[in-house]
Amino acid sequence: MADQTTTLNAALAGTIEIGGDLTVNRFGFGAMRLTGEGIWGEPADREECKRVLRRAIDLGINFIDTADSYGPEVSERLIAETLYPYPDDLVIATKGGLTRPGPGAWVPNGRPEYLRQQCESSLRRLRVEEIDLYQFHRPDPKVRFEESIGALVQLKDEGKIRHLGLSNVTVEELRQAETMTPIVSVQNRYNLFDRESEPVLEQCSLEQIAFLPWRPVGGGEMSGQADALERIAKGNRATPEQVALAWLLSHSPVMLPIPGTSKVAHLEENLAAVALDIPPSDLAELDKLVAEP
Repeated sequence: MADQTTTLNAALAGTIEIGGDLTVNRFGFGAMRLTGEGIWGEPADREECKRVLRRAIDLGINFIDTADSYGPEVSERLIAETLYPYPDDLVIATKGGLTRPGPGAWVPNGRPEYLRQQCESSLRRLRVEEIDLYQFHRPDPKVRFEESIGALVQLKDEGKIRHLGLSNVTVEELRQAETMTPIVSVQNRYNLFDRESEPVLEQCSLEQIAFLPWRPVGGGEMSGQADALERIAKGNRATPEQVALAWLLSHSPVMLPIPGTSKVAHLEENLAAVALDIPPSDLAELDKLVAEP
């Protein structure tokens, strides 16, 4: 296993600048798992989730990603309850644009009035006057993309949003949004075996836009060619998940992984990826891995 000492800190991953005025360590925390089963309701162990948040701060993690739909509302409330007043260097990113009819169910809603309602609710739950980074959670096929982005631009103009980001978008949608406002981050599904968003990552690299990969270790989908990953992990005295996270950090300087968990031990295990020094030959082999059909 990768060494997990008291000197372990997210700063070992280096930093990334978001929007020209927010500098964070390049290893964040995704707060989706601080909820119940199906990302619904309260977590099974609320106190452990609060310990996770406090430990993340102790370990130098100063970027937390959440959303109004996580719970719904539960994740944002727990963050504020645990960490407010926030450390000066902490950046909290949240998202809007999905409704939750039930556990495991996610329905896009990009109507301008809904986005305004959700943004203002997030402000209250997070106990802030301005959201550092507000991300459009997913384009709604029933609403013109420009209308949704326009609503967020208006909220930004009103001082309720500092910077705008997108999630689950194509290169074309990124460019379309950029005709209306600066976009400082993109959050798409991406990991060692799922690189469908590689063109989006490449565009973000060109424009120096932070790329937040969700499901960064592939969850239970690390199969097929996972034997090679297992072998490389063993050779580096690490877990496959740690190697997958370390690969992300090496793959692009705009990559900002945000693995999530509801357990302190798992948080520390994930963060140990920043201390890995994977040989170039192993990284080259990982670069060649692709998901099997």
